[in-house]
Amino acid sequence: MARLDIENVTKVYGSGDGGIVAVDDLSLSVDDGQFLVLVGPSGCGKSTTLRMVAGLESITEGTISIAGEPVNEKEPRDRDVAMVFQNYALYPHMSVRENMGFGLKYSSDLSKDEVRSRVEEVAEMMGIEDLLDDKPSQLSGGQRQRVALGRAIVREPRAFLFDEPLSNLDAKLRTHMRTEITRLQRDLGVTSMYVTHDQAEAMTMADVVAVMNHGELQQVAPPNEVYDHPANRFVAGFIGSPSMNFFDVRIEGDHGDYRLVARRDESATYAVGDDCIAEAGVEPGTNLTLGVRPEDVEIVPDGSSDDPLLLNALVDVVEPMGSDNFLTLSHPAGDNWIARVDSGYTPEDGTPVTYTFDESALHLFDEDGRTLKSQGTDGRSYHDRAAAIPQ
Repeated sequence: MARLDIENVTKVYGSGDGGIVAVDDLSLSVDDGQFLVLVGPSGCGKSTTLRMVAGLESITEGTISIAGEPVNEKEPRDRDVAMVFQNYALYPHMSVRENMGFGLKYSSDLSKDEVRSRVEEVAEMMGIEDLLDDKPSQLSGGQRQRVALGRAIVREPRAFLFDEPLSNLDAKLRTHMRTEITRLQRDLGVTSMYVTHDQAEAMTMADVVAVMNHGELQQVAPPNEVYDHPANRFVAGFIGSPSMNFFDVRIEGDHGDYRLVARRDESATYAVGDDCIAEAGVEPGTNLTLGVRPEDVEIVPDGSSDDPLLLNALVDVVEPMGSDNFLTLSHPAGDNWIARVDSGYTPEDGTPVTYTFDESALHLFDEDGRTLKSQGTDGRSYHDRAAAIPQ
């Protein structure tokens, strides 16, 4: 086990003006025993970062250290890390036993009996002890992934590196395996960096989530902090399913009568309190983006269209999800919004609806996308706030 430090690391493919910056001045640390998930869209630089840690990609600038020791110049086999790949990377001509023990054969001084004993111990831990004499072609996808994990565990490395290891599995098995990986990592206590584009994996597995975009680090924080207090609009929109809803708005009014007015449809307004504007630190006339998560959108029966806390829309699509329904709401004030509602509420397509949200649930972003206000400013309910609005 060891701490992993990435300090001011840049990776550029090519040279001169035609060079492509895949990772841009990245600084990130994974504490001893911590499970960090690096998440972001395809092409954001997350897999390149992992491959630089493993030694499979060279570093253009910066330093990567394991247990305080720089490893920039070390060969992959000398870094004492184990990597689990998306495509399993098993040797097809070898048995499960041979695949799991292959790394020990060349990276340790263990005897054949010691290698056999360790492989059998880990195989039992992974629930594949009955498959040790099978070839990869005889295994299911989940069994192959267990073999790949077992091969990494059997080496007892200082760090685990996971490169989208569940992408090739079906949805049910993917959910099961992410639980298994999380349990194993916590039982073993090995420093781990896990790369995925799936924000659900990041939220459910990580001790700490690191969000990347266009080669740059956007935010590093525990999962709930990234969700409730995103650093910018990109993080707010990327983390969460369905994604956060957005409106482009402008602040109008004065003390005791502030309003957020939709820039595409000025008839759509939402009254906010002085505390909200104070936290955002902005003045009337400022252009902002308002964000609200789907679960915070509240459908209001028989709402009044001139109430300063209510907005109007038409139901475009209803998506039944079992325990919930997702409503796509269409209106002229901005892009369609998604509301996550109880499964018992199933309006027809085209039904007019009125909706609102608590001030505590709204997020505000400046024109550069930086967060000015995140969730949790004002805990008053809609009805409490409605009574307080000057009429």
